[in-house]
Amino acid sequence: MLQKECFLKLLLLVVSLVVAASGADKFSRQDFPPGFVFGAGTSAYQVEGAADQDGRTPSIFDTFAHSGIMGGANGDVACDQYHKYKEDVQLMVETGLNAYRFSISWSRLIPNGRGSINPKGLQYYNNLINELVSHGIQPHVTLHHVDLPQALEDEYGGWIDQKIVKDFTDYADVCFRMFGDRVKYWTTFNEANVFVLAGYDNGLLPPVRCSFPFGSFFNCSKGNSSTEPYLAAHNILLAHASAATLYRKNYLNKQKGFIGFNLFSYWFIPFTNKTEDVLATQRANDFYVGWFAGPLVYGDYPDVMKKHAGSRLPSFTAPESERIKGSIDFFGINFYNVMHIKDNPEVLKMEPRDYNADIAVELISVVQDNTSSPSVEFPVTPWGLRGVLNYFKQTYGNLPIFIHENGQRTLRNATLEDWSRVKSLHGYIGALLDSVRNASNVRGYFTWSLLDLLELLDGYEAGFGLYYVDLDDPELRRYPKLSARWYSHFLKGGSVGSDGFVELERNLSSTYTSAEDFK
Repeated sequence: MLQKECFLKLLLLVVSLVVAASGADKFSRQDFPPGFVFGAGTSAYQVEGAADQDGRTPSIFDTFAHSGIMGGANGDVACDQYHKYKEDVQLMVETGLNAYRFSISWSRLIPNGRGSINPKGLQYYNNLINELVSHGIQPHVTLHHVDLPQALEDEYGGWIDQKIVKDFTDYADVCFRMFGDRVKYWTTFNEANVFVLAGYDNGLLPPVRCSFPFGSFFNCSKGNSSTEPYLAAHNILLAHASAATLYRKNYLNKQKGFIGFNLFSYWFIPFTNKTEDVLATQRANDFYVGWFAGPLVYGDYPDVMKKHAGSRLPSFTAPESERIKGSIDFFGINFYNVMHIKDNPEVLKMEPRDYNADIAVELISVVQDNTSSPSVEFPVTPWGLRGVLNYFKQTYGNLPIFIHENGQRTLRNATLEDWSRVKSLHGYIGALLDSVRNASNVRGYFTWSLLDLLELLDGYEAGFGLYYVDLDDPELRRYPKLSARWYSHFLKGGSVGSDGFVELERNLSSTYTSAEDFK
């Protein structure tokens, strides 16, 4: 035990020194405005399990996982939150979370994508929401998180057909009607920009649609990379606006809720100070963020997109533009990385062209790692989060913002001393406070993720969780990492800063170095 005590003391010293080097100021939960929420997130297929139980049917995420692309990993069992939701809510309570962000599995609630509601699916989400509310935890619900029902994909191609607008609106209607008395924060789509690019241009993610030469590496058998990303994005915006209009017409007065839309956002910086790279950086923002944020705030796509994509970019009718404009109450932002932007005009000469040719930039990681075995961990760049929040404030009218995802990727193992995740939490929450003090209208922060779960690109090889899940244990027991203790300390009012942050030394006899200590 003495060896373990020395290890932990050394660990806390190292972490404190790392944070001190980052220049983080001392702060506490009380420094944030009243009503500011802190939580953690997951998504249905990544955490629920029970994929073929109680009437649930496959989604495009199931099909993707079972294709072998993820190296055999799938969400058939995942973290089994479907059966262990009460235990997970208790972890949230112990951690001190204000809110939990999760998604509803469309194919669990409405197995055929349209038509009759699955009673078991309805019961599960009612049970989860009730459990959260009874413990004072706000449910923040996402309606679509990479998991369109496979039935709709098979029937008419899903998001590339405008039939999806009605089916999504009907699905949203069921959710608003059944859960809206307790759910006040609705997000229609998660990372819409990533979903359409990775799903319809390069075929990296569901539904794996692309065409030669853009997605040849992934052996896509169907799709059109030149047109389908734009078409799918267009239908997503129409579906979102339709659902938002429905909510405001039929539910808002009684339920008093809010409708949002989630985007992945890099912080882009010019590779050089040349005019070409500066202009390319603005073009990158217009293509990555303005693609959706422009219509949602101003009613139309950015001019540069119209110029570069031409007729491949669909147009909104006047009524559609009016319906989409102002159809959000808040933005959800997922932020992890900073990228340099370098102008790349030569790709505009390509034929055929896809989105990546239209944007005409080269993305370069802000941190260059020349080692033969680069770390899986993300560089911690709090200034990038500040940049993104300031950009949204200046460009899109300072609408309310929730940081829906932000976290640290580490190899998934039983080691619980995730000091890099502690460093990440500390740096980004400190940056968030700086942005709040700079008049950014940010309302909440959700770390990704509550648990080590099925990751889209990593399967079970890497994790982002506050809690480790032992997949070799039939009970799938959860174990708190150091980051969970740090977050809990902060959420319960503890001061954190460069002088050290969690006084775990108070009770060294109960400390541990890995999940093996519990067995």
